[in-house]
Amino acid sequence: MLTISDHSRALDGVTYVYPVLSRRAGGVSVGINLNPNNACNWQCVYCQVPGLIRGKAPKIDLARLESELRAFLTALCRGNWLPHNAPEGSRVLRDIAFSGNGEPTSAVEFAEAVALAIRLRAELGLDTTAALRLITNGSLLGQARVREGLRRLAQAGGETWFKVDAGRADAIERINGVRLAPRMIARNLKVCAALCPTWVQTCVFRWNGLPPDDAELDAWLDVLTGVGAAIRGVLLYGVARPSLQPAAARISPLSAEELDRIAMRVKEKGLTVHVSP
Repeated sequence: MLTISDHSRALDGVTYVYPVLSRRAGGVSVGINLNPNNACNWQCVYCQVPGLIRGKAPKIDLARLESELRAFLTALCRGNWLPHNAPEGSRVLRDIAFSGNGEPTSAVEFAEAVALAIRLRAELGLDTTAALRLITNGSLLGQARVREGLRRLAQAGGETWFKVDAGRADAIERINGVRLAPRMIARNLKVCAALCPTWVQTCVFRWNGLPPDDAELDAWLDVLTGVGAAIRGVLLYGVARPSLQPAAARISPLSAEELDRIAMRVKEKGLTVHVSP
C-alpha cells in the first residue's frame, strides 16, 4: 500500500516508471525516473535516493520507457491497481511527473521523453485528468534541449516545480550540495517561468535542531520576489521521509505551526503558497 512516508522507485521488472502517494499532488503520482543510475548533479541533504552519486542520466531506452508507461497507466486507469495499492480517499491519478532519482533534465533524451508522455496521456484519454509535471533544480536550463522539453511541456498544459531551497550561497551549498550564487538560481527561475508555468518548491527543516533564521528566510524570499508574478506560487513542504545522505542526522522536521508561519511570510510578499507538512 502506498504511503507518503515511502517513495521507493523499486517496481519489479520496471526501469523507468514508479507510483507514489504525493502530498503536494494530493493523490497518486506516476513518476518517470530518467536517472535509474541514481546520479544527480546536486546532492540535497534531505534526498531519499539510496547510493546517490554525482553525475547525469544514462542513455534512455525510449522504447522501453513507452512500453512501461503505457502498461502501468493502463493498469492504473483501466484495471484494479488503485484499490489494491492506494489508500481510500487517495485512489485518483493526479499527475505524470518527471522526477526520479536525479535531475531529469540531465537526460539527453529529455525532450523526446516529454513528447512520449504527452502522446501516451492523450492515447489513454488522460488529458483532462492527469497533469504533466517536471520536478527540477533548473540548473541545466542553459541547454537548448532542456528548453525545448519545457516548451513541449507548456504546449501540453504542463507545469514545472522548480527547486529553490535557500537564498544565500552558504545555505545553498549546505542544503543542495552545490556552489551556486543566488542570482544564478533567480536567472534560471526566470527562464523557466518564461517557458512553462512554474511553481517554486521549497523544503524547509531544522538543521542541528534549529529552524531557518530570519536572515536565511529573508534571502530566500528575495530570490522569489525578484521573479515575482512570473511564478505561480510556492509549494512549501517539510521532511516526511528519512534522508539517506551523509548529513541525515543533522536535519529534522519543523512543526506544522512553524511551516505556517513561514507560509505567512510568503503571503505577505503577495505570493500564493501551499503547505505540505
